[in-house]
Amino acid sequence: MPLREPPLNAVRAFVAAARHQSFTRAAIELHVTHSAVSRQIKSLEECLGVALFERRIRQVALTAEGQQFFAEAGPAIAQIHAAARALQAQGPARAVRINVRPSFAVRWLIPRLPLFVERYPEIEPQVVTSTVMPEQAAGSFDIAVRRGLEGWPPSIEVRPFLEDEVLVVGAPALFKAHPLSDLRALPSHVQLSARTRKEDWDAWKKHVGAPRAKPAGRLQFDHLHFVLQAAVDGLGIALAPTSLVAHDLASGRLQSPLPALRMPLDRYYYGLSPNAAPEAAYVAQWFEEMMGPR
Repeated sequence: MPLREPPLNAVRAFVAAARHQSFTRAAIELHVTHSAVSRQIKSLEECLGVALFERRIRQVALTAEGQQFFAEAGPAIAQIHAAARALQAQGPARAVRINVRPSFAVRWLIPRLPLFVERYPEIEPQVVTSTVMPEQAAGSFDIAVRRGLEGWPPSIEVRPFLEDEVLVVGAPALFKAHPLSDLRALPSHVQLSARTRKEDWDAWKKHVGAPRAKPAGRLQFDHLHFVLQAAVDGLGIALAPTSLVAHDLASGRLQSPLPALRMPLDRYYYGLSPNAAPEAAYVAQWFEEMMGPR
């Protein structure tokens, strides 16, 4: 009796599920539903005549046969992808327009973009900055990122992205000269703010129970990324979304003297245009990976 060849799509679903140890994460990577991944793997198991996964509550684990198959099939699928990318790299780059607010572009997207370019050299990410809501920017992007659920057109399926909160930051040299170890020292500092977010200080003070004392001074800028640059340069203290200052905090360019005093912010969401280039799916997959395990 001739052996049945396993369907390639089912093998691909298996490899993704085995790598993530999760049907849900595999579904996100492959841009299909959880049930589609489950059906593909079931059909593969029927084809091979063995169980590849142990189904447990809210998780799956490879069987001994599954581990054996993954050890061979995983590299094979990777080799197919590498061969395809080698051919694609010979052609012109395929562009994906990523529409984000300027602050998000400068402080989150661009510092991380080399990771995407290294993985997908055949895709050309075009960063388009805009302060208008996606419904007003229709036609000018393949994938967009915005904070909150307001302003998205009905034609776009919006997916949750980064959770966020705000905290006080400033230059290390500033805090060395003028320590900020508790809320009583707040009035001795200059407060930096963005014109579009000038109510943040009052909201944060109310949230953490800080006194509404007059600060040593106030400086206002047009955009948040100017505020953060002013904080790096030691002009004062700023309220910064953690999503936008992770690199600055990690490098020591900024410090947070009151790390426990945080105020939640609306989370970020992303959405693909109905007319998005096929390559936008890879950006969406990368966004999902940047969120980490959930």
